Amino acid sequence: MARAFLVVMDSVGIGGAPDAAQFFNEDRPDTGANTLAHIAQACADGRAEDGRSGPLKVPNLDGLGLGAACRLASGEATPGLDATPAGAWGAATEVSPGKDTPSGHWELAGLPVPWDWGYFPKAEPCFPADLTKLVCVLAGVDGILGNCHASGTVVINDLGAAHVKTGRPICYTSADSVYQIAAHEETFGLDRLLKLCQDLAPTLHEMKIGRVIARPFVGDAETGFTRTTNRRDYAIAPPEPLLTNWVQDAGGKVQGVGKIGDIFTMAGIDECTKGADAKLMEDLQELVGIAEDGSLTFANFVEFDSLYGHRRDISGYARALEWFDLEIGKVLQNLKADDLLILTADHGNDPSWTGTDHTRERVPVLAAGAGAKEAGIMDFVDVAATVATHLGITPPRGRSFL
Repeated sequence: MARAFLVVMDSVGIGGAPDAAQFFNEDRPDTGANTLAHIAQACADGRAEDGRSGPLKVPNLDGLGLGAACRLASGEATPGLDATPAGAWGAATEVSPGKDTPSGHWELAGLPVPWDWGYFPKAEPCFPADLTKLVCVLAGVDGILGNCHASGTVVINDLGAAHVKTGRPICYTSADSVYQIAAHEETFGLDRLLKLCQDLAPTLHEMKIGRVIARPFVGDAETGFTRTTNRRDYAIAPPEPLLTNWVQDAGGKVQGVGKIGDIFTMAGIDECTKGADAKLMEDLQELVGIAEDGSLTFANFVEFDSLYGHRRDISGYARALEWFDLEIGKVLQNLKADDLLILTADHGNDPSWTGTDHTRERVPVLAAGAGAKEAGIMDFVDVAATVATHLGITPPRGRSFL
């Protein structure tokens, strides 16, 4: 019996979104942003030499059709990615009105977001006074730090010492529909931080703020502050059943890998493993060997986005792609004859672009186990329809490319 593996390479966009002009980084529209092509071009030009060297080397991904998908989506050159695809390949276009993690993942799972997300203005302070007051009451503190748009790594370096001294949580947002709270695992307490975010989430969800994110960190002013892997997202629950529910309702087991459980509030998910990407890759490689017939394994690898895209680190992003390519090769080698593996992304985060936020882009859709063919330009929901069809489930929306 068939098994399915759906793997999201968080933020590995391929340009070409037809509505990119409606989305911005600072004052610059996302028109022309292309995460993969611009990384490949930088590598070929010798502009991504930190910890690696030369053209981008991703033979497993390119062998499935990564370069071809990028050229289909955007027409941009992808130096070094010129393999003849041995998999099924295409490019997917998002319709949800956001370039954030929940929008992308929900739509890949068959459910476009049916509302406009709430956002906080680029002002200081950026949060309403009554919301800040509620945070203070829930946390038992006399104030907050931050209250602005910020990079998560920068804000803990800037305010970490003041946080440890005052006990005030660091609260910040971004261009995404998020409210993030950073706090020291030891001086503030991890359990206290998680409870604060959990208690605050219903209020933010009423405002259609997509996620409240706990951002724990450790360290001190002398040695520096570092975020830990104990991040937790408290997301709005999907308003309708999606791929995970479809599989579960059909009797299949659904295993999450990474922040999938948080993104979907465990809707339709039996179990979920968490950790850094290296640990998650080990989990995925193990699951290829033991996953049950009829099951869906749904994975997210976030560090392309969180460590390199937002920080506009081209070399780091290229290193991450090359590491992922090497490791996913081990997964490909161990797939069974009737397995389907789809590799895709949820949005872009072009490390060559203005600002620090996601970029509106099409995403690659690369499939092993579906033969060698061009699947063309498709919708995000077609990814869910393809997985469902492979598992013998009739999808309520979308078109399978099998």
